[in-house]
Amino acid sequence: MPRRPADLTGAPSPAPGRPVVSARRRASALAALTVAAVVAAGQPALASAAPDPAGGSLNRAFARASTEYGVPRDLLAAVGYGETHFDGHHGLPSQDNGYGVMHLVSNPTNRSLEKAAALTGLPAAQLRENTEKNVLGGAAVLRAHADSLGLDRTERLDVDAWYPAVAEYGGATGPAAALYADAVYSFLAGGLRGKTPEGEEITVTSRPVSPEKGALAPSDVSTRSADYPSALWVPAASTNYKAGRTADIDKVVIHVTQGSYAGSISWFQNPAAVVSAHYVIRSSDGQITQMVRDSDTAYHAKSANASALGIEHEGWIDDPTWFTDAMYRSSAALTRYLCDRHGIAKDRAHIIGHSEAPGNDHTDPGAYWDWTLYMQLVGGTTGGAADALSFPSYTAQQSGSSGAQVKAVQQLLNTQGYEAGPVDGVFGSGTRTAVQAFQRARGLDADGIVGARTWTALLSAGTTPVLRQGSTGDDVRRLQRALTAALGSTVPVDGTFGPGTATAVRSFQTGHGLTVDGIVGGATWTALQSGS
Repeated sequence: MPRRPADLTGAPSPAPGRPVVSARRRASALAALTVAAVVAAGQPALASAAPDPAGGSLNRAFARASTEYGVPRDLLAAVGYGETHFDGHHGLPSQDNGYGVMHLVSNPTNRSLEKAAALTGLPAAQLRENTEKNVLGGAAVLRAHADSLGLDRTERLDVDAWYPAVAEYGGATGPAAALYADAVYSFLAGGLRGKTPEGEEITVTSRPVSPEKGALAPSDVSTRSADYPSALWVPAASTNYKAGRTADIDKVVIHVTQGSYAGSISWFQNPAAVVSAHYVIRSSDGQITQMVRDSDTAYHAKSANASALGIEHEGWIDDPTWFTDAMYRSSAALTRYLCDRHGIAKDRAHIIGHSEAPGNDHTDPGAYWDWTLYMQLVGGTTGGAADALSFPSYTAQQSGSSGAQVKAVQQLLNTQGYEAGPVDGVFGSGTRTAVQAFQRARGLDADGIVGARTWTALLSAGTTPVLRQGSTGDDVRRLQRALTAALGSTVPVDGTFGPGTATAVRSFQTGHGLTVDGIVGGATWTALQSGS
């Protein structure tokens, strides 16, 4: 359903100008090794797209759009998944007026819908409501951004070279643009497996990525929140909140964005939005961005604004796939912290949904939000499913093996886009074939046996953030599992980068001829993800 236009009225402000994002140009002799599956360009970037009489297949739509506009198929799929989880929502708009699987937007600062119409020659109505046309429109806009950045045909074969174009596609600037592009590349790095509402499966296999960020350096998104140290700080436009408060803080309001994480951050930075929240949480990994200080009044819940803290959760209320364990745990930790800091009672009278705020007509977080689990987590109990990937040691798994570690192998392979089949704990021919495909992609001996090197590469696959003592979260857990496999000794998986994890990192670095600094940067991640 459409998102609220705003919870307080206000006159729209002029749209801010957008700086040109410049790409780092480089030769791409190794491009074909970097991209797992790319379809080369067959048409000019601005070619008009002819209607396709066949419909119903999103895989076919991605393949056609990739061929027509020379955009890597997996990049298109990662953008679509990050925006909508492959659900076009029957042509209904997101909170920032975006449409379809590729989230073509029409608002004062992002006109990607109109741009797609001009590039493809297709009517805006078709781009909003027809999935195949929407994907063509998204590909056309991405290609136009690539052309404006000067990417040549060889560079377009390298998925890493598209980073600035992806950032442009998100319609934001600065930190929000980097957050958007980083999310897309996290799906390329970790792989994904999603389904359309009709049940069609869309897969992207994991691969090492090293995007060329150009002007969008990591420092752009490193500013931390002063209120919640684990959160990033990206301030909302000053027109979208009020400085100070007229009442004491006594509640937390749970929202769902009806759009993507980065898109919501961008919208709250748009002076025309006249809406905001204090915090926004990403679905895939629970990353948190604060946009309004706790001491200021965000515009998120009408009559409750003066006394409430608002937390937005990436997703759509009618799609439970957005409500991940990582999101629940991250959000609950934030809510627990805010309740302790501001003296808010940890009960359902003071931790409420937007739909429960007096005077509101919204339905978020909706029927799929698990209040029982959430309140257990806020109260400090573990709740939820046990960690199925963490073991004191990782033993070799091969044809004929069975049990919990085979399930972990199957889960990791399926999550990263390799077809291992059902997660049933039985190492059969399908699992062996998937293991071999993964091993070939990582340059490992494709023997179909999950030994220490393959375990290490499987467990560490994903993004490569810089981690050091004091870091916390799921990336640290991923590191701790991989170190356990690589070193053959247990590194506790607690999500906290303490002295024990630092010692394990230094031990790994020493054994692999790396700089021994206890900091997990690009070189250490590369060694882990290659299983070396």
